[in-house]
Amino acid sequence: MNTTQSVQELFKPVVVGNMTLQSRIVMAPMTRAFSPEGVPGSDVAAYYRRRAENGVGLIVTEGTVVNHPDAHQQPGVNLPHFYGEKALLGWSKVVEEVHAAQGKIIPQLFHAGSTDPNRNVTELTEAEITKMIEAFAQAAADAQRLGFDGIEIQGAHGFLLDQFFWKKTNQRTDRYGGDIVARTQFAVELIEACRRAVGPDFPIVLRLSQWKTSDFTAKLAETPEQLAQFLTPLVRAGVDVFHCSTRRFWEPEFDGSDLNLAGWVKKLTGKPTITVGSVGLDSDVMTYLGGGKGSGAEISSIDKLMERLAQEEFDLVSVGRPLLADPAWAVKLRDGRWNELIPFTSESANVLY
Repeated sequence: MNTTQSVQELFKPVVVGNMTLQSRIVMAPMTRAFSPEGVPGSDVAAYYRRRAENGVGLIVTEGTVVNHPDAHQQPGVNLPHFYGEKALLGWSKVVEEVHAAQGKIIPQLFHAGSTDPNRNVTELTEAEITKMIEAFAQAAADAQRLGFDGIEIQGAHGFLLDQFFWKKTNQRTDRYGGDIVARTQFAVELIEACRRAVGPDFPIVLRLSQWKTSDFTAKLAETPEQLAQFLTPLVRAGVDVFHCSTRRFWEPEFDGSDLNLAGWVKKLTGKPTITVGSVGLDSDVMTYLGGGKGSGAEISSIDKLMERLAQEEFDLVSVGRPLLADPAWAVKLRDGRWNELIPFTSESANVLY
């Protein structure tokens, strides 16, 4: 990339719903596990503030556990809670710090779902489902009360909502199971409950994916037509923005079109979309997590990103590991300071800075 002019579109203020963002760059949700007993401290607040101070338009927090007994399925991992007086007070301090830096922030509301293959969502009673929905609605109301700018609901990567979406894990014969439309019913009721809790103007983002952590080639929807059927009830339920997770943003989602998943979702729903998938990395993220190293920002991938953004294929760009390693990644990109970028390595995940 010879000039910084081609990336400037990323740094123009943009209105998404009722949020005015200082840039189109979104900090992707990344599990950090630095919240002892589920309570985020001043170090977590400072961590998020540093990204807001350095050009990130919207921060999506790491997954925050809703108040349900089975929501946290990772023993020994200090996932932050989104319930209880101490945890919510901690999150209120995070919001204050991010807003002081002129940033916007939304929590990702998270429920792991079942990790027991012998007890998947097919086995849940309707009473248990109701409790789960109530937990998300309460978390949404708390997010609004604490001053967050919206919420994101984790519906991707094989966690709770995705377990309902996925035919292999949802063999229910009641209204929560069936074809690809019927399998959205749990998410529909959950989104509707959150919408009732926060009113019509509080942004609700839904993160979704085709791939699973256990199957990178998985396809929930095999065709654009199936994807349209899947998305329609979610839009009607109240989703404002879709956060479309892929492993590589430049790969087409379906044969016969160059559109990626975010591009197809925007085309089919008319809603704003966030693209994500190895933005700013010079190889697939799994290489890094396996101990590999990279340059931190691969120039050709940024060129591809800007071409797609110029074509309005998607609206916002979610950046993960580069921002984890370098809180100033965005402003360095904006100012053409490529040689100052701090590369992401697997060790970057072990510190909170």
